[in-house]
Amino acid sequence: MIIRQEKEKDLKDVFCLIEKAFKKEQFSDGQEQFLVERLRKSTAFIPELSLVAEVEGEIVGHILLTKLKIKNETNEFDSLALAPVSVLPEFQGKGIGGELIMKAHSKAKELGHKSVVLLGHANYYPRFGYEQANKFGIELPFDVPKENCMVLELKENGLKGVRGMVEYPKEFNE
Repeated sequence: MIIRQEKEKDLKDVFCLIEKAFKKEQFSDGQEQFLVERLRKSTAFIPELSLVAEVEGEIVGHILLTKLKIKNETNEFDSLALAPVSVLPEFQGKGIGGELIMKAHSKAKELGHKSVVLLGHANYYPRFGYEQANKFGIELPFDVPKENCMVLELKENGLKGVRGMVEYPKEFNE
């Protein structure tokens, strides 16, 4: 398996991959592929953090990390959103999503980012170091179980002094 930065020629394959990956997902609205398209055109997009996984020349997985803010009454902090990570159904359960997550974390850290925020499965993401966001005084702007709202410090003390409400790029709400 090869993990690399997404290229222009990959966009159609990635769109179809995301659509297939979320088709039967219980908590999906089936619109993740359109979210990725909107985010690619936004100021939140970081090309180096849009990665694909290839097996024998076929794109079987994708991950996207984009910029977001954590704000409180007096301060604003930069962070990243992990959304979404996608693997073709026939390749799920083989560690591809985990490899994409670890590679994206590594690249984000290399680029100087300090933290990642996500809304996801409470039993999956902790194995990658994610913890409940409320432990850090960080809230997500929608009503979901706290165990699904998670953050990761990419660097030691990457969330030190960071408290507030996550502000996603407007493309998440369109």
